[in-house]
Amino acid sequence: MFTKLFLLFLLVPVVEIYLLLKVGSLMGAMPTVAVLLAISLVGAWLVRHQGFIVLQRIQTELAQGRLPASELMDGALILVGGVLLLTPGFFTDFLGIFFIFPPSRNLIKRLLGLWLQRRLSLGVCRT
Repeated sequence: MFTKLFLLFLLVPVVEIYLLLKVGSLMGAMPTVAVLLAISLVGAWLVRHQGFIVLQRIQTELAQGRLPASELMDGALILVGGVLLLTPGFFTDFLGIFFIFPPSRNLIKRLLGLWLQRRLSLGVCRT
């Protein structure tokens, strides 16, 4: 696990710097910064909008006496997406929007469910 985290914290900044340099050389410094700011503003709006929608769905599920498991997972994925959008760079912004956008979020939830089912069926309990 330590090795995976080390590689993640090593590779993500390298990818971000590479992309910033490439885009900056194509567009120039100020347009690159402007694009990053625009992505962040749109992402912040999307996080807020999707967050309120999920919050309403959670309240509806609770009012009907059901456990809002899917909605809680949506909330967690939106939170991760928001944190990724706070990190400057194109790669993390792309991932953040991927976590926030409902169709891709549903794909992530489906993949996480399949992964969890496979781990449980194998009896794998380690993290």
